[in-house]
Amino acid sequence: MRSGLERSPYRAGTGNRWRRRALGVAAAALVMPMAVGLTSVGTAGAQSIGTPGGGPSTAQVGGEPTVSRVDFLTDRRVALWVNSPSMGVPIQVQLLLARDWNIAPDKKFPAVFMLDGMRARDDENGWTLDTDAEAFFADKNVNVVLPIGGNSSFYSDWIDQNNGQNYKWETFLTKELPPILEGQWRTTQDRGVVGLSMGGTSAMSLTARNQGFFKFAGSLSGILTTTTLGMPQAIAYAMQDAGGFDADAMWGTPGSDAWDAHDPYVLADKLKGVSLYISSGSGTTGPYDQPSGIPGISTNYAGMGLEILSRLTSQTFTTKLNKLNIPATVNYRPSGTHSWPYWEFELHQLWPQLASTLGVEVDKPACGVGGAIAPVANGGNWIGDCLTGEYSVPGGKAQDFRFGQIFAGGDGAYAVAGRVGGAYQGAGGPGGELGMPTTGELGTPDGRGRFNHFQKGSIYWTPQTGAHPVTGPIKDEWSKQGWEGGPLGYPRADQTKIPGKDGVMQGFEGGAMYSSSKTGTHAVQGLIMDKYGALGYEAGWLGLPLTSENPIRDNGRFTRFENGNIYWSPASGAWSVENGPIFDAWKDENYENGRLGYPISDKFDIPGGVQQNFQHGVITVKDGKAVIG
Repeated sequence: MRSGLERSPYRAGTGNRWRRRALGVAAAALVMPMAVGLTSVGTAGAQSIGTPGGGPSTAQVGGEPTVSRVDFLTDRRVALWVNSPSMGVPIQVQLLLARDWNIAPDKKFPAVFMLDGMRARDDENGWTLDTDAEAFFADKNVNVVLPIGGNSSFYSDWIDQNNGQNYKWETFLTKELPPILEGQWRTTQDRGVVGLSMGGTSAMSLTARNQGFFKFAGSLSGILTTTTLGMPQAIAYAMQDAGGFDADAMWGTPGSDAWDAHDPYVLADKLKGVSLYISSGSGTTGPYDQPSGIPGISTNYAGMGLEILSRLTSQTFTTKLNKLNIPATVNYRPSGTHSWPYWEFELHQLWPQLASTLGVEVDKPACGVGGAIAPVANGGNWIGDCLTGEYSVPGGKAQDFRFGQIFAGGDGAYAVAGRVGGAYQGAGGPGGELGMPTTGELGTPDGRGRFNHFQKGSIYWTPQTGAHPVTGPIKDEWSKQGWEGGPLGYPRADQTKIPGKDGVMQGFEGGAMYSSSKTGTHAVQGLIMDKYGALGYEAGWLGLPLTSENPIRDNGRFTRFENGNIYWSPASGAWSVENGPIFDAWKDENYENGRLGYPISDKFDIPGGVQQNFQHGVITVKDGKAVIG
């Protein structure tokens, strides 16, 4: 391991020419391994494009970025969907909130941007998917920013749309996102950025192109010269393989000004004053690799070639830093390939430097557990070590741990964690609609889910439906129907207000529950729910339900609504019958039990009136008079 700035054994002029020539040969030789993946796994989201040109983004963006959706995944991990004016679509960004987020509600925290690799995915950033980043940052007093998406993007503003994407990542990360972080998520303008592979390249280029935006920049196995002979072609192969992207749409044809304007090597002089950390392995088999049987060669052949390329480009880059008298911490590891376990290791190694740069503690302050919280904390190690001391919350006390929280009040002390903890935080925690917990996390009888009960409701979770609170009259009716074991199953959405009406609704696996003071609380489910949806749900002519589903003849079912009914049977299907002359005439024939049987159509127009078909006849209405035929 080397600390400090890597120095070239060659004279500045001849050594640099030799290294760049060797790099060109290496790049050409490693094009095919690059095509297998200029990194790893990651996460994507909705994306966008930028304006032509080589300098930092100056595109005019219409409108202001807004947050369209917020999902708390745990008590301190949250997913935001940010409407990006430049990209024209919502971009998901996940945040790992600072250690003292709960105990110090008025405090703001520095930000650490964690950039993904070439194969970034649409559902989760690789740092949380493939490393211990979430647990590692749990005791750190920074807000961690995890962009979701950007496969092959190099987190830059592209000059053209390509492969269904409108990439404008530099504008999004440096212009659109910061006001939201600072205005709504208690984040300061003290920022650091860490990236692996493609993200390492981007960490250096974004920092150089937006001087003063980041105080710290870390490249882990980054490709730090992108315009050297052979490198644009290698990058183009990798982008095509990783996501089917055309590199010309990114920065134009190789040799254009835009390629130079995004090359960390070319931009190196703009990194003065930034705390820099650069690392790479050697490509040989390391402690996290599976040996191939050939000495020094692992089974990760692509990762071997990519790491050799990263080492060569990093050495060239740091040699230029040295020439410019720009200090950097450089760690060239004696082994290791292009893979996540090594980047996780480097994250731990760089933290003291990053923490010092951002002005936060390297280690968490001492804390302990006591009182009513102690037996719960000591009852199992799954909740991890304490992160804070006890602090007051509405109804009692709370304490934060690495993997959740413990609350103590009049009903006892209970842990709330994981996705249930996220839903609890999203609902306002102890001061919200649920109040304090009254049970710990329990398993449901069917083995599918988990739940906590609270003073004013419950939160139920399954991997398929997520975690959602159930409160008030909807919870009361759901419990009467058998909780998750009843016809509705588990909740799959939070309660929401019914648009344009005085009431609330909540979606479940088997249907929905509607509640209002005028109509009461009732479920609509199954094929009746499908028909209700086809007719516009509560916004349609049927209005809100007046009953839940009722059993009738021949295994049929019906639900009454404000302005009509839906009837279903296995033989006839689900059909609506509107209140009025047709319904009254059918009622006079004893509904489905009479000579007409079940409806087999909705009402439809005929010359001079309307008609509805039943199993054994029809009802027509002309001039307000119903006739059975």
